Amino acid sequence: MIQTMPKVRSPDHGEPRDFTNAEEAVAYLQALYKQATEFLCDSFTATLTDGAPEGTRYRAFYPEIRIRTTSFAGVDSRLSFGHVTEPGTYAATVTRPDLFENYLVQQLGLLLKNHNVPVQIGPSLTPMPVHFAVANDATITVPQEGAGDFTLRDVFDVPDLATTNDDIVNGTGFTFEDGAYPLAAFTAQRVDYSLARLAHYTATDPSHFQNHVLFTNYQFYVDEFEAYARSQLATPDSGYTGFVSTGNVEITDPDTPIEVPPKMPQMPTYHLKRADGAGITLVNIGVGPSNAKTATDHIAVLRPHAWLMVGHCAGLRNSQRLGDFVLGHAYLREDKVLDDDLPIWVPIPALAEIQVALETAVAGVTELEGYELKRIMRTGTVASFDNRNWELRDQTGPVQRLSQSRAVALDMESATIAANGFRFRVPYGTLLCVSDKPLHGELKLPGMASDFYKTQVARHLLIGIRAMERLREMPLERLHSRKLRSFQETAFL
Repeated sequence: MIQTMPKVRSPDHGEPRDFTNAEEAVAYLQALYKQATEFLCDSFTATLTDGAPEGTRYRAFYPEIRIRTTSFAGVDSRLSFGHVTEPGTYAATVTRPDLFENYLVQQLGLLLKNHNVPVQIGPSLTPMPVHFAVANDATITVPQEGAGDFTLRDVFDVPDLATTNDDIVNGTGFTFEDGAYPLAAFTAQRVDYSLARLAHYTATDPSHFQNHVLFTNYQFYVDEFEAYARSQLATPDSGYTGFVSTGNVEITDPDTPIEVPPKMPQMPTYHLKRADGAGITLVNIGVGPSNAKTATDHIAVLRPHAWLMVGHCAGLRNSQRLGDFVLGHAYLREDKVLDDDLPIWVPIPALAEIQVALETAVAGVTELEGYELKRIMRTGTVASFDNRNWELRDQTGPVQRLSQSRAVALDMESATIAANGFRFRVPYGTLLCVSDKPLHGELKLPGMASDFYKTQVARHLLIGIRAMERLREMPLERLHSRKLRSFQETAFL
């Protein structure tokens, strides 16, 4: 029996269009995306109701940005983004242009300015999975394979993990099907995948995420963050407009109560918002490098301007005291979760802009300066292990490596967050607070921990917030420095 190929039905996108205005280009991206998602949503709803037409497949495509340049003319060599490195054809598939509107306008504006050629907007060659198309319509749910009256993959495109990867950021030579080089760090399907994961892990919509992200590993920081947020909402000129808690509960009045949900997500996340998106997001990633990688893998697609780790650590020097701070300037990576994506021989440099912001924040909050600041803060190597109970093993090997590395602190998340910041070109930093000293007999025990948390968490969190506020005032071209860019980089941040 000879099987015939199914007839493919797609929306009529028309011909690609050239633009010399970034706002108009993004508006057309939004129109194409809306047309594609509405087509898939309508087709899927009709299929659920009436059944799948025999021999028919529904397919819509992500919109794309495309630019062609033939000149080697140089651009401002101080800029690490906003331009392509050599003549050629460059493209980026786009999802959720409504969510990324400001980002897209900014990045396209730089391309138009630096290369003086139009950008082309049109449909791409990448099919849009039906799961992602219906994700923004709460009335539509895609049934599991086999639960419906038709075979989903025969009628609609579904997420394809074979092509959803980090080849672009990992620098493994990614090109599109037609040979175009990438304009952006992630493809549309990779972004859609992470947006769905973010909503699942954090129980907040990706639209609430702000451009400055704090990671912590303890719930105590969440309580202090909410208290700080309420104080800011009570201050008319603070610039903050709302606070979003788990479950997308948003308040704009400082006295509005927030109920604790009966079931917390894996990574409770909270957002102190500003109208321009330059507020602060706090993510409680919990304990472990796997959680740290999961969170940063997905938050990276939102292209934040900075992320910082403000958690607890084991102090490794006898001169340290509980409550002292550690400003990480290097990382001993024994967490292992990123070894396949970023080999351990790759150095993770300290970023001067982040380091200065953190040190200045510590000085401001503690009211200590210069040599006096050394009483409570050390700058040094942070070691991250994947074994929380490393102390119970033969200490000869680990302790020798820690000593040889000059490590001053040990935790389970910081190296992963820094390494993924390096990999995803997101400015990163670490400020830890010493909560125990296992090599010197000061273990993290319940009573000690309670007293420590009460006195130190508020101050530590405030330092992280003050550092973010300082970074917010910094020009993007200074914060997103060339240190995070490789030989041939994408034009988009």
